[in-house]
Amino acid sequence: MSRLKRVAILGSTGSIGQSALAVVDAYPDRLQVVGLAAGANIDRLAEQARRYRPRVVAMATGEAADRLRRSGLPPDTAIAGTGRDGLVAVASHPDVDVVLCASSGTEGLEASLAAIEHRKTIALANKEILVMAGGIVTDAARRRGVPILPVDSEHNAIHQCLHGRGREEVKRLVLTASGGPFRGLSAAALSAVSPEDALRHPTWRMGRKITIDSATLMNKGLEVIEAHWLFGVRRDRIDVIVHPQSVVHSMVELTDGSVIAQLGVTDMRMPIQYAFSYPERWPGLLAPLDLARAGRLEFHAPDLEAFPCLSLAYRALDAERSLPVVLNAANEVAVDCFLEGRIGFTGIPQVIAAAMDAHAPAEVATIAQVRSVDAWARAFSLDAARGVQSQSKAQR
Repeated sequence: MSRLKRVAILGSTGSIGQSALAVVDAYPDRLQVVGLAAGANIDRLAEQARRYRPRVVAMATGEAADRLRRSGLPPDTAIAGTGRDGLVAVASHPDVDVVLCASSGTEGLEASLAAIEHRKTIALANKEILVMAGGIVTDAARRRGVPILPVDSEHNAIHQCLHGRGREEVKRLVLTASGGPFRGLSAAALSAVSPEDALRHPTWRMGRKITIDSATLMNKGLEVIEAHWLFGVRRDRIDVIVHPQSVVHSMVELTDGSVIAQLGVTDMRMPIQYAFSYPERWPGLLAPLDLARAGRLEFHAPDLEAFPCLSLAYRALDAERSLPVVLNAANEVAVDCFLEGRIGFTGIPQVIAAAMDAHAPAEVATIAQVRSVDAWARAFSLDAARGVQSQSKAQR
């Protein structure tokens, strides 16, 4: 019988967090919720707290925490704090064994490092953490002997394909991309798409930001950078291929030419279960993949002209140092502006490229340096977005 694993979920009210709690529900004798943290969804976190009775919870703001307290928490559940401090308190709680990092954007960076310092296993669903501070995080994990288990379906697939293999056996990693809702559209056609169009992902149910990233292929670019840090593989040995059916989650090419692939249904509960159960494998909670019904599997090279965000991510990884921080921050700002209707879809890579062009890469050896570059990039990108918006209006 497996020992009970005690988990903390950062971002428990989001899509990944809710899927993680569904995994907890499926294995009540193997998983116990100790900590939950959320942004502003007070009602959902209150419901989760009453159901799972965690020892600690946290919210993004003091106002949200006060409202959560008034909603009626279980008597043995404490509010650990707010903002980044709250995330740190939940992630480093002494009773926690595994921390699922699924909070949005970059807010979970300090909490992830705190969890590593306290020797908690990291189940990483937030790729932005490694994009911003991959060297800092992976160095800390190595020093503390802490495993980082990827929850992203692509990196989770590669982790499975690499299991038991030496680095010398690996020639290439191949990340698969669904292509999003705009696969096959030209750059000209993409200028007219709306946020509602971009949020209609053909194969995955995800949060709004990651769904837009999938539509621009930036999600895949961020995953290339994440794969570099997770698996210690050079940029020229990480490729992306478009696979619309999302059945093959990623592949590893070995030195002898063999290709090992991981296939599965498109449901985030599978990689979450893998991260929670590792190194064991627990019985599946989902129906297995039916290959006969899956039908034809297609693979295409990505269109870098129509989707330049992927090339921008490779450029950032080539430069390393602070440029990935700029890429990530500029992308978050640009996506927000697109969702708010302030720039068009093709304005997203324009804003990112402008920020990258304006930045001189520098070393980022500390979290303070990372946060400083991040703040500069966000401020610059907001100004750049106003320019893109004005340019778009002038062309109409």
